[in-house]
Amino acid sequence: MTTVFLVDDHGMFRTGVRAELGGLLDVVGEAGTVADAVTGIRRSEPEVVLLDVHMPDGGGRAVIEAIRATHPDVRFLALSVSDAAEDVIGVIRAGARGYVTKTISGPDLAASVRRVAEGDAVFSPRLAGFVLDAFSHRPDAQVSDPELDLLTAREREVLRLLARGYAYKEIATELFISIKTVETHASSVLRKLQLSNRHELTRWATDRRIV
Repeated sequence: MTTVFLVDDHGMFRTGVRAELGGLLDVVGEAGTVADAVTGIRRSEPEVVLLDVHMPDGGGRAVIEAIRATHPDVRFLALSVSDAAEDVIGVIRAGARGYVTKTISGPDLAASVRRVAEGDAVFSPRLAGFVLDAFSHRPDAQVSDPELDLLTAREREVLRLLARGYAYKEIATELFISIKTVETHASSVLRKLQLSNRHELTRWATDRRIV
């Protein structure tokens, strides 16, 4: 049976999903926080992680980014109440292989997990349209990144230079600002994106192809 790990900050919902998937998939673990999810996934090494998008401490995207660095073979399927384009595109950019909403039936969810485990991308028709539009080159189909939108124009400039490996002094010279100002912008970027260090920031920027 396909092995799956559940990530959602609502315990009752996890219990319901586990009951729905019983006998259809092998649920090898579950977690209600980003930190517990990362630990549990690394320990159990499931084929697929079924995860919610909106949770504290960075949500589903934070889980994906942490696991992809050490377990690139683990696949992710987002399961959320939201069908907003920004949520769909954000988690797909992070590395999820699919996105389904919580109105899905148990058998359909199990089938979606199995398809993701086999390497397929799984979306409802409406959500698939978001993805196609976002990754097309049509200017009228652009979808914003809600996290990137938190940053000011100057913070985005600092983000790109930091991700390219520039030192604070080099960034100050490039942008004609003081080193202290660079430090202030860098701290603000890390805080807004809920990242801990430059390594995480570089990976975050690389995943979104904005370096």
